[in-house]
Amino acid sequence: MVLTIIKYNAGNIQSVLYALERIGVSATVTDHHEKIKSADKVIFPGVGEASTAMNYLKERNLDSVIKELKQPVLGICLGMQLMCRHSEENDTNCLGIFDENVKHFTNSPLGVGGKIPQIGWNNIYDLKSKLFEGVAENSYCYFVHGYYAALGEHTIATTNYIQPYSSALHKNNFYGVQFHPEKSATAGEQILKNFLEL
Repeated sequence: MVLTIIKYNAGNIQSVLYALERIGVSATVTDHHEKIKSADKVIFPGVGEASTAMNYLKERNLDSVIKELKQPVLGICLGMQLMCRHSEENDTNCLGIFDENVKHFTNSPLGVGGKIPQIGWNNIYDLKSKLFEGVAENSYCYFVHGYYAALGEHTIATTNYIQPYSSALHKNNFYGVQFHPEKSATAGEQILKNFLEL
């Protein structure tokens, strides 16, 4: 199986590679269009800021390449957010694969809620996809984010932080997770294995 990780100016690729090594899989990191298109599976990770990342993708025509992919694609954290329609982070138009908007966490006027960004472990529930086969309801995963995708028709997992939101999305061959499976211990490992078997 040929597994490709999309190379763009958004960090955390190394930790994804280490996590894949732990389950006995190697991947190629590339921004080469044909290598991405011909892969069996594609991972689109990311940590960083939406508008900078989108500009980088557009400059290299990677935005068009990603939207046209037919094999299973997994967006992680910023990768998932960029697969949505629009992000409030610097008013950024994204790839539009998922018909969802990405919003900034805001606490109530009384300051009720939680620290922004959310950093740390939180549980995922209402799991609705083969991506979560063998993953228990309310499993804990590792999150680092100040923006979120609201609940919608593509939601396949929910997390509650300040309010319930989509911790995973799915449409056709595209999957996205807001948490970091590569840092989410046993549950994250199972999710990566499931993605590789889709």
